[in-house]
Amino acid sequence: MSAYDTVTIERHDNVALVALNRPDSLNAFSAELRRDLRAAVDEVNGDESLRAVVLTGAGRAFSAGADLMEAQGDDFDVRRQLLEEYKPTLMAINTAPKPWISAINGAAAGIGSAFAMVCDLSVMAEDAYLYQAFTAIGLIPDGGATWHLARSIGRKRAYELIVGGEKLRAARCLELGLCNRVVPADELQGAALAWAAELAEKAPLSLRYAKQALNVAMEQDVADTISAEAELQHLCINSADATEGVTAFVEKRAPKWQGK
Repeated sequence: MSAYDTVTIERHDNVALVALNRPDSLNAFSAELRRDLRAAVDEVNGDESLRAVVLTGAGRAFSAGADLMEAQGDDFDVRRQLLEEYKPTLMAINTAPKPWISAINGAAAGIGSAFAMVCDLSVMAEDAYLYQAFTAIGLIPDGGATWHLARSIGRKRAYELIVGGEKLRAARCLELGLCNRVVPADELQGAALAWAAELAEKAPLSLRYAKQALNVAMEQDVADTISAEAELQHLCINSADATEGVTAFVEKRAPKWQGK
């Protein structure tokens, strides 16, 4: 694994733990963190020996959002920053060929909440929360946060949350479907890694194509989704892993997945 100044990557067998590592600033996104995370995401996505990834934050928070203390020159263009420095990383997680689990500790605010929500699965510490603080400073959610909120909790609830600036605590996130599991804070990393290890034992192509099918389903009608499922199922059923799965079942042993 490569070394970065603002991101750490730990390997746990065939699971990667990626951590935002600016704890003194609550992992606020600086230009360096944006660059490092982009490279780290590409690195773990491209490593076929890694079957699942956990994304978390070092220290007391997942991420406080954009670094508001970062100097902005006269030529600052937020559109360029969002489209060129954030969007590629967010979409690389969204379309990754393996599952990403966000392990949310403390605050996941602003653009930090977008990174928490873009992951396929989420585990939150009991004291963690999602926070859309934008209206307090005259801004709106970005990084796809409105997309995730509207699809997870509905337009009216999403709008209420955004304009009200409510901190959504872990228990409430679980009720609303914004996270999958809530655990004690001191168990968060272990719980997320254990879940990732479970996923890493499953058929890689099944994980990859199920994720791809769901992404299609979020955007297309049922007819197009059925067609997409048919194409993806064709890839699965003709794979070496499908043959191995049937053989292992007949032989009453654990399958040896290759991701092929």
